[in-house]
Amino acid sequence: MNIINKISHVLFATGLLALYIPAVAHSIDEKNVYPGVSFTITRPEIPLLVGNKHGGLLQIIVTVGKVVETDAHSRSDVRLTSISFSLEGTDSLSDIESLQLLSMESAENFPGASVCIPLGEQQSPAPKITFYINSPLESGKNVFWLSAKLRSDANLSNHISARCLFLETSEGRHVPKKIVADVSQRIGIALRKQHDDGVHTYRIPALATTKVGTLIVAYDMRRRSPGHDLQGDIDIGISRSCDEGKTWDPIRVAMDMGEYGGLAQDQNGVSDPGLLVDQTTGTIFLFALWMNGKPGHHQWKGQGSESGYEIGRSAQFLVVRSEDDGRTWSKPENLTRNLKKSDWRLLAPSPTTGICLDDGTMVMPVQGRIETDDPFSALIISRDHGVTWTLSKPATGAIASESQVAQLSDGSLMLNMRTEQLVGNLSEKYRSVYITNDFGETWSPHATNRNTLIESGCNASLLSVKLNTKSEIKQILLFANPHSQKSRTHQSIQVSYDDGKTWPAEKRILLDEYRGAGYPSLARINKDEIGIVYEGSQAHLVFQKIPLAKMLGK
Repeated sequence: MNIINKISHVLFATGLLALYIPAVAHSIDEKNVYPGVSFTITRPEIPLLVGNKHGGLLQIIVTVGKVVETDAHSRSDVRLTSISFSLEGTDSLSDIESLQLLSMESAENFPGASVCIPLGEQQSPAPKITFYINSPLESGKNVFWLSAKLRSDANLSNHISARCLFLETSEGRHVPKKIVADVSQRIGIALRKQHDDGVHTYRIPALATTKVGTLIVAYDMRRRSPGHDLQGDIDIGISRSCDEGKTWDPIRVAMDMGEYGGLAQDQNGVSDPGLLVDQTTGTIFLFALWMNGKPGHHQWKGQGSESGYEIGRSAQFLVVRSEDDGRTWSKPENLTRNLKKSDWRLLAPSPTTGICLDDGTMVMPVQGRIETDDPFSALIISRDHGVTWTLSKPATGAIASESQVAQLSDGSLMLNMRTEQLVGNLSEKYRSVYITNDFGETWSPHATNRNTLIESGCNASLLSVKLNTKSEIKQILLFANPHSQKSRTHQSIQVSYDDGKTWPAEKRILLDEYRGAGYPSLARINKDEIGIVYEGSQAHLVFQKIPLAKMLGK
């Protein structure tokens, strides 16, 4: 397809008004305005991100059936001349730097792998804008997107709304027949994108709020292509924000095992970070798994990690600490011999954020593989501010790995786990959920165990939040994961008002309907907002803020 034809293809896709309301897509087909011409408009529920060159607002697909055969191509005798949009309903037009109409090669998710070709002049934000074009439309589908580039200081609490007013072709004006209620899109930050700072892949975020209110995100820096799990050249990176997520410091490397043992960096990877903040002392603990040697092996498979304690045979459980709010980090301390049983194949931190109880007890989820290779979930506990750690018993009967912990209103601990195997006749994927009243000495299945919260085979995040109201202190549970049993799509946050017994569907907040790598991490930012970092469709790591009032339906 040459450039002229690509441009004409782009012009063709301006049938713009199928707004996407969370979890429900509305497509409007404009049939027979001109014989052989129709268009649809779709608004996906995806975030618009500070730091991205393009952000998808609306997809327009113009389909042409009436064609004129030429030597080079089958082209229609219809030309696209303009498309007009409204941005009314946007919280603040000053959040937008510019808008662009793009032509795409296919109708896949934005931006997908399609080549983006700008059409018409770039526009400044205004209540109403028009892109003037004059190009032939190809027969078949012509795909267009209205794209927004955000300002670096865009307000993360604001929303942007767009709709198509009409499009004009050489055959006249085409107006959507149906006006769907405006649905706005949330603003976020592309915290880490592919190839930022020369790193191929960023994955596995853990988000925490320090004692003084700084936001800390730990993550895998998978330096080389293809960016797979261990074993590989992986370090643990840190991003910090001192203004509640508005801006972020340059990346820091918190854990890098270098060329230990004379082996190359790609045989000394560290992965799967877990964060825990001591709310008494302010010390931040960062846990991760280290593999030495084992090229071509995976820590969770076969001989990737073996029984015993020997470096180079069994993966190692490491911790580093920060005493200065995440600016600098200590040398790694090896906890493997203190915590792991010799006959286990693996003990690793869960990639998550641990909790600090009111009495100062610190609780961190862990995971592993026993001698039969079955996965398990458990807890490590410290009652002396991280001087010593003890390991709980695995959650009895749970065939699970990556886990999240929260304290319920009665003081018990809930362990919410990624279910690794289906049991009995269970044909759908659900989260495993267990409860302990004695820090993991004994476990019992929760009423929702493997029957309520769905999953796609992915990590999740669980957060307990206390809310002070005029009359009482309320406690809610928040749960985030890709809300699907098929693939890592529909990244969502759910809320429970009864210690996780029920999760009202109408309260679910959809953040990103497209497919990403999926792992999320929740943290409370302040008394009014929670933050989430997740592996989204529009950046490797996405940061967004959600008002707590939204969780309560206010």
